[in-house]
This record gives sequence, C-alpha cells and structure tokens, in this order.
Amino acid sequence: MSFSWTEPTGTCSGTAKYSSFWVGLDGYNSSSVEQTGSEVDCSGTRAAYYAWYEMYPNPSHSYSNTVRPGDHFNASVTYTGSNHFSLFIQDSTQGWSHTTVGTLAGAARSSAEVIVEAPCCTAGGGILPLADFGTVSITGSMANGAALGNAGGVTQIIMVDSAGRDKDTVSSLTSRENFSATWLRSS
Repeated sequence: MSFSWTEPTGTCSGTAKYSSFWVGLDGYNSSSVEQTGSEVDCSGTRAAYYAWYEMYPNPSHSYSNTVRPGDHFNASVTYTGSNHFSLFIQDSTQGWSHTTVGTLAGAARSSAEVIVEAPCCTAGGGILPLADFGTVSITGSMANGAALGNAGGVTQIIMVDSAGRDKDTVSSLTSRENFSATWLRSS
C-alpha cells in the first residue's frame, strides 16, 4: 500500500487538536495496524509538524526529522512475509527518508488504508478533536501495485462528531488513485 501527499498547513486556535495523514495495512476491522505518516497537531495557536510510524498495538514512534507545511511525502507499508512489515516514509522536500522493518505476530492483513483523520484516543478512549488542515490532496494511492480504485471493495469513511455532523469531506477517486479531504470542524 502506498500514496503521496503534501503536508498541509494547520490553522490553530483554542484547545489542542490533531490531524494525521497515513498509509497502512489492517485497522479497518482488525485489532492490529501497521502504519506510517505525518501529522499536524495544534496546541493553542501553535502548529507542530512531524512524521511517525506505528505497529499497533505497540506504541507509535516519531521521527526527529524536520517536517514543514508544503513538504512532499511518499509512504508505503509492505508485508514481506513471516509476520514482517516494511514501513517507508520519505520527505522529498527536506531530503530525508526512513525504512522501518518490524515484526507483528497475529497481524490480520485484512485491509489496506489511506487515511486522513483525527487520531485516537483521549484518556477515555474517544477520538481526539480534528485540527484544521484545510485541504490535503492524496495522489498515487496504490494497493498491491495497482491503483486503489482497482482493488475492489473500496470503502469511503467520513469522520463525524457527536452530533452526527461530518468533520471533513472526502472527494471521489479520480484516475482511480487520487482524492482530497477538506476539514469542516474539530468536533
């Protein structure tokens, strides 16, 4: 599973808010997920940008490399056999990349995702407030070497707040591998 994106600019005000942009395997209907991506988090009026990986249920790990709005990213997660995964992320603007190889026994390998979301979780297990990321464009979404739209069974999921209102909008796929997400509200 792979895709590319440009790190959006976070517009921050008020309380803490969070937005993640990632590619991964599992997570849709399983208790494991192997993922890598970037984030823009807000603390008051300050935005923080960084990249990370996670092989859940193990904790996530942040990379120390610089991430700025406008940076162009490429990322992929690949199952390499015998419970091994390769997680690759590249910031071609800043000129760095990481390939993390890990083992996760019992990974379902039941789904592939390209995600724009507010990450989980508050102390009570709820979804965190979604940071205003404006619009992020996702390009080159591929599964098993083919355009995501050719994979079959593509499901579009929209985050909603406690009142059932959409937190963002997600466009339809174009060229079977590109879409955009636009922020609407935090919670």
